[in-house]
Amino acid sequence: MDALEGLLVVAIEQAVAAPMCTVRLADAGARVIKIERPEGETARNYDSAVKGTSAYFAWLNRGKESAILNLKDPGDLALLRKMLCKADVFVQNLSPGALDRMGLGSDVITKEFPQLITLSILGYGQDTPYANMRAYDMLVQAESGLCAVTGTPETPVKIGVSAADIATGMNAHAAILEALIKRGNTGHGQQIEISMFDGMADWMAVPLLHFEYTSKETGRYGLSHASIYPYRPFSCSDGSVIVAVQNNAEWARLCNTVLDRPDLKLSPDFASNALRVANRETLDAEVEPIFAAMSAAIAIERLKKSAVAYASYTALRNLGTHPALRRTKVALPDGEEVSLPRPAGRGDDFQAGPIPDLGQHTEKVRAEFGLA
Repeated sequence: MDALEGLLVVAIEQAVAAPMCTVRLADAGARVIKIERPEGETARNYDSAVKGTSAYFAWLNRGKESAILNLKDPGDLALLRKMLCKADVFVQNLSPGALDRMGLGSDVITKEFPQLITLSILGYGQDTPYANMRAYDMLVQAESGLCAVTGTPETPVKIGVSAADIATGMNAHAAILEALIKRGNTGHGQQIEISMFDGMADWMAVPLLHFEYTSKETGRYGLSHASIYPYRPFSCSDGSVIVAVQNNAEWARLCNTVLDRPDLKLSPDFASNALRVANRETLDAEVEPIFAAMSAAIAIERLKKSAVAYASYTALRNLGTHPALRRTKVALPDGEEVSLPRPAGRGDDFQAGPIPDLGQHTEKVRAEFGLA
């Protein structure tokens, strides 16, 4: 039996953040009813890359049911209320105030659906001046300062995947699981607000603390680490290797075994991580020529021998054949199967549910929850 089997989740969701949350619930056995507009939710129309299905939609909507409702229609709104009477969890990422306009404001939900855990995903906290700001992933990455510490010294960039959306969805998933435990103890649901900006600001805690307590602004260093060193790629004679040294013991092993320069670990300029960061240019001048003179294979052999962490740079075209990549099969609406990365924490026996066609379960949902 799956952990969340028997749990009913109703979701008015679109794009990435809310679907990220509910797909995790579906993976664990919850029944997720996804309410969509007649034209389908936003992510259905981003592209048609996966045999006619949007890559975003294929990634985040397996195992769900799709029902088309017009929530401006009194009959369909009444149907939604019937669904919420039986639901355990209600997830929504509508624009601020949309639930109030539907007559489903905070007070109404508390009174009519005391068992319900309601989770609302919003761009910014509703008690802040940004409450009504439109919030898309890249915009929130920029507003939160994430772009200020990402990229090269010359160019700030966004993270190449939907980091703000993904973080929000995972925060929402964790909050729902906590609320379910609390409801098991108290018998009462609760209303939860998850802000995209809050999630990114939390991720920015270390750069913020450095600035507020040392007045040092975290720079942008590309593939190098801003506050741990050496933690960067080094060019070899036929490729490159990414080296990560996190403490003095690793630094000593790097100097002794990989670089064959035990004198470097004795230098007062490199005696601690903070000093290595402060003197990174001096350190690079010593270390870069050593790596440049050896092949990537020899560098990796020495790094393994010295138990110093390392990695190779994987181009996107090579990710699909990476030895560590584990996959799961998912059925598209037409029955064809595609392969996706297996969700973290799922074993070989994990079976992903199919991706629903638009409105595939509308009649089933109307028959089950419809008004007499």
